[in-house]
Amino acid sequence: MRHTDVQDPCSKYMDEYVLISVAWPYANGPLHLGHVAGCYLPPDIQARFERACGNKVLMVSGSDEHGTPITISAEQEGVEPQAIVDRFHAINTQALQDLGVNFGAEDGTRGNPEDGGGLFNRTTHPGHVSRVQKHIQILHEAGMLVVQTSEQYYENGEEGGRFLPDRYVKGTCPSCQNEEARGDQCDQCGSTYEPSELVNPSSALHPEREISVLETEHLFYRLDIFQEVLKDWFNENSKDWKPNVRAVTSQWLEQELRPRAISRDLDWGIDLPLKDARWSEKCVYVWFEAVQGYLTCSQIWAEHVGEPDAWKRWWIIEDDEVKPRHLYFLGKDNIPFHSIIWPAILMGLNQAKSGDENPSIPRRGDLALPHNIPAMEYLMLDGGQFSKSRKHAIWLPSFLEHHDPDQLRYYLTIQMPEQSDADFTWKEFVERVNHELISTYGNLVHRVLSLCQRIVDEDNKQISIAHFNDQGRFSDATAAVQERAKAATLHLRHSEFKKALKEIMAICQYGNQHLQSNAPWTALKPQEDVDRSEPLAALAWALRLVRSLAIWTRPFMPFQAERLWRMLGEDGEIYDVDWHTAAELDTLPEPSDQISPLFQRLDLDEILEREKEIAGENTVRRDEKQDAEVKNVEDGSIEFETFAKVEMIVGKVKTVDIHPKADRLYVVSIDDGSEQGRTVCAGLRDHYDVSELVGRNVVVVANLAPRKLRGIESEGMLLAADGDEGTVSLLTLDKDVPPGSRIR
Repeated sequence: MRHTDVQDPCSKYMDEYVLISVAWPYANGPLHLGHVAGCYLPPDIQARFERACGNKVLMVSGSDEHGTPITISAEQEGVEPQAIVDRFHAINTQALQDLGVNFGAEDGTRGNPEDGGGLFNRTTHPGHVSRVQKHIQILHEAGMLVVQTSEQYYENGEEGGRFLPDRYVKGTCPSCQNEEARGDQCDQCGSTYEPSELVNPSSALHPEREISVLETEHLFYRLDIFQEVLKDWFNENSKDWKPNVRAVTSQWLEQELRPRAISRDLDWGIDLPLKDARWSEKCVYVWFEAVQGYLTCSQIWAEHVGEPDAWKRWWIIEDDEVKPRHLYFLGKDNIPFHSIIWPAILMGLNQAKSGDENPSIPRRGDLALPHNIPAMEYLMLDGGQFSKSRKHAIWLPSFLEHHDPDQLRYYLTIQMPEQSDADFTWKEFVERVNHELISTYGNLVHRVLSLCQRIVDEDNKQISIAHFNDQGRFSDATAAVQERAKAATLHLRHSEFKKALKEIMAICQYGNQHLQSNAPWTALKPQEDVDRSEPLAALAWALRLVRSLAIWTRPFMPFQAERLWRMLGEDGEIYDVDWHTAAELDTLPEPSDQISPLFQRLDLDEILEREKEIAGENTVRRDEKQDAEVKNVEDGSIEFETFAKVEMIVGKVKTVDIHPKADRLYVVSIDDGSEQGRTVCAGLRDHYDVSELVGRNVVVVANLAPRKLRGIESEGMLLAADGDEGTVSLLTLDKDVPPGSRIR
């Protein structure tokens, strides 16, 4: 049954040329999880989704390898700057690969340049250097560069001096007298000022050295001549931008744009390509050359694939004025560089090429400007900002040594700082993985594949689920899933990753409820006078759903999707499957006999202990509430007297209500043999329907101290078994025993 209006909300956008531009990580240290959530996971999700939709995707980024911080790191280590950037380019490239961030051409492109591909380059690449120098010459000849004198901080040393960037100078704020103000602004009061206004400036690197303020000449790019055309372009094209991106850009455009320096007094960078001797000891300012990497990287990629003009498909507006769609992924601190400065550079290059007197919004034959800039807010760590310099971070290479990359990708997506800052905690990471990813998605996959292996005929021989596949049944369920899939697709189209993943997880939850409602486990074996076609048709429907979920979850968690695809017995590559066909739910796979858990459950205590060891702590504080007898046991066993303190009784479930303030809890009324009975809050909503619980004899831990769970007091605990894939099985009794009977 084809629901065209539901399954193809974005089909009209197929065969687009989509450029995924990823902020360039600075090569003076390893990537941390803040970088991943803000800049590197979102574009990979977007690229995988766009390719699955049939679009032609080119994804570009690379290491930002010039600038003062790298020279200072090299100085501190006693090595050349090239050694620093070589080391961290290799480390970060490998970490991104291990995370599944794919700049290669193998993911749905089959090596065909027409389909796109990707490149993770570096700003020290000769091809980048030469192109940046060429652009400077073009802009200089077009009159868009001017020479201006500015004041900068200068550090005096015994063996000579050097100009210092503002970040390496501190002093007393002239407004609020904060003694830890930076060279150009005060973080305490927000004031900005000129170098000559900072009181008692000192070097953050060498406090004992004298700081002067000297005049120096630099080249400036004339942003001022683009003010009006930038306003026009912004007003015409920003309606789908995030509020934070629109707000920052609008604020810049409301102020007077001024020429901005594009050179620096530094010897580690790209040489200025001008013959005048006064520029011989200056280099290109990092901000000006790094943003050009999106264009230069695209051109270098085209050379790598043997088709030097291939980049134009993703950059030049076609004769019929069809624009390539450019998406820029970055953190919120980089918004103006991509919404103001980079568009102004592109407009300048277009104007220089055309020879027009005034700049204009790009037209036929011009370089295209950004379509959208889905910048992220910050991922915080325990309430503070991730920071390389302060070593307040969880480093990506270290994280991936111990954890499944898909589990990290799931958590960072569901917690993604799309509209506001988000916070990373180990506790929430474990809870999200164990109680959402595994209990909902992993549980569904495990149940479906396991049940399919247990279907037998009258001779107790295994038979295929295909015997019971009925495409005509459960059309309402299919329609419900398609509505969710449509919503997820539209969210992905607009780079709303958190919302998209929540829709997909809701589909997983619906699949679990479908299984519970139809109870296919009751029909695995033939029974006299029992028609098992309905429950097993429901299982076949669920298997078709699992196949679609492999496709839908792949942009978010590619490694598990590949494993699941093989367990489903599919011969082809999952990236060859059209995203839009998944919603039809009309393909029944023939699962392999070799199935295994998609994910392993996490143990918070183990993680915290390891993290403390990594941080250099030799002792691990145990939970102060832990029983003293258990605390001192080294082999993990407990004394019989300790176990005897636990009072377990038989209880009979009388009523089950949904907890009004908790998604996964039931409020269960138990007959425990007493006159008043007791109430227990149980996390069983993901695993049992109300009708499956009422009337059951269960095992109750009776002497737990009562505690409130989301406002309702729970007077005990029901015992259940947890499987690796999140399956939960309630412990029951095989004989009728009166409520309140002691279990021993």
